[in-house]
Amino acid sequence: MKSFIIGISGGSGSGKTTLVHRLQQDFPEKTEVLYLDDYYKSLASLPMEERARVNFDHPDALDGDLIARHLLALRRGECVESPVYDFACHDRQAKTRWVSPAPVILVEGVLLFALPQLQPLMDYRVFVDAGEETRLQRRLRRDVQERGRTPESVQQQYRRTVQPMFRQYVEPGKRVCSLLYPGEGENSREYARLCAVIREHEREKGES
Repeated sequence: MKSFIIGISGGSGSGKTTLVHRLQQDFPEKTEVLYLDDYYKSLASLPMEERARVNFDHPDALDGDLIARHLLALRRGECVESPVYDFACHDRQAKTRWVSPAPVILVEGVLLFALPQLQPLMDYRVFVDAGEETRLQRRLRRDVQERGRTPESVQQQYRRTVQPMFRQYVEPGKRVCSLLYPGEGENSREYARLCAVIREHEREKGES
């Protein structure tokens, strides 16, 4: 089984995870997911105050080689052991997550299209697009509720690294995507197109 790999990128808070969950609901037996957020490099060797100063919005913060190896293994039909990242302490958790091969592998992450190791592995690229104010408000809610941050620290990080790195490394993904997907407002037409791509892949695989 050669998996069809769909990369889903876009700014932080654009709606990538919402799209992934929707696809998993509509294709429950066909899809598995790798989350790029889980592939941040371990910072266990650094004191906590130094970990907080790392630029997590730069591609160098991610272990691109590891996720590339995992994608190749899944494409070969092998299970992989994905790390699980803890953003409260800026380190990988002791537990891991087993991911099984599937006809469609969804790979989701802000910097996905900025990692050169991954580009030859993408069969289809989706860029989820949302306005800056929408992205900031969504990130505020998520980081305060789920990651133990203060609103002030979230806003400071957004101004210092998130938005500048978005412009430099993330937004150029619009130029290489197969589908520009609205992360706010009406997107039924784009979602139908993406579903059609998945069904066409399944049809071609069945005929081969």
